[in-house]
Amino acid sequence: MPVPPEVAVEARRVRAFWRELGLPGLIDVHTHFMPRRVLDKVWAYFDSVGPLTSVAWPIAYRFDEDRRLAVLRGFGVRAFTSMVYPHKPGMAAWLNEWSAGFAARTPDCLHTATFFPEPDAPAYLARALAAGARVCKAHVQVGGYDPADPLLDPVWGLLADAGVPTVVHAGSGPAPGAHTGPGPVAAVLARHPGLRLVIAHMGMPEYREFLDLADAHPGVHLDTTMAFTDFSERMSPFPPGLRPRLAHHADRILFGSDFPNIPYGYAHALEVLARLGQDTVDAAWLRAVCHDNALRLFPSAARP
Repeated sequence: MPVPPEVAVEARRVRAFWRELGLPGLIDVHTHFMPRRVLDKVWAYFDSVGPLTSVAWPIAYRFDEDRRLAVLRGFGVRAFTSMVYPHKPGMAAWLNEWSAGFAARTPDCLHTATFFPEPDAPAYLARALAAGARVCKAHVQVGGYDPADPLLDPVWGLLADAGVPTVVHAGSGPAPGAHTGPGPVAAVLARHPGLRLVIAHMGMPEYREFLDLADAHPGVHLDTTMAFTDFSERMSPFPPGLRPRLAHHADRILFGSDFPNIPYGYAHALEVLARLGQDTVDAAWLRAVCHDNALRLFPSAARP
């Protein structure tokens, strides 16, 4: 499917980035594919300059589903996710059904599931895992729930036993919620220390505290989604003093983009990683973050 000329130019920049690193492509652990009526509501929120952002947020890749897939593939993204998340009870089960269908017809998408603190959460998550879900999404901020809610305890237990990673938006950016921050996540890890968690957005803006959790728990990873970009640096700059810790966790940082819901080009999210400086990152770090770490966490992301 053809893409607009400006996206074709962007694709050349993206492909040049990973080719220079000697990679076969990219793995993006934080992309959003949703039922159309849900995605329309998400885009309407960003269009209205919602209260959580309070800044203009033009959607860079506002295309229909087929074209969005063509764009990612044109960038050389070999595997990606369909991050869905409920904002109220009764949504998660049907979102999981949609995600299962999307993964079935989209072989380069990692089968994604989600959950909400409700009595039937263990049952529908067990069904999703049995159906092949390889990654979960928990959006503490949008969902407005405590990840340590007792209703979720069996859910976390299922995920720990299955070794299935969960991408968790628990940081207080772009605005704090009732249960955002490292404390609730630490409470979950205290009960389920074997969990594999991927802290979205590097834990923005509580970068230090979420890096501390990664120090304490070998199953805690972080994704780069929107971090280090010019857009985010204006609101929640990553402290320069923490940059050496990025090298320390070179094996547990994963590239994520938030595609398509980003207010800048995809290449920028990659190029800002390289500009962190050779005193912080090198080509081996970039290869690990942009591909190898995710491949280790999601072996099914391997493509011929």
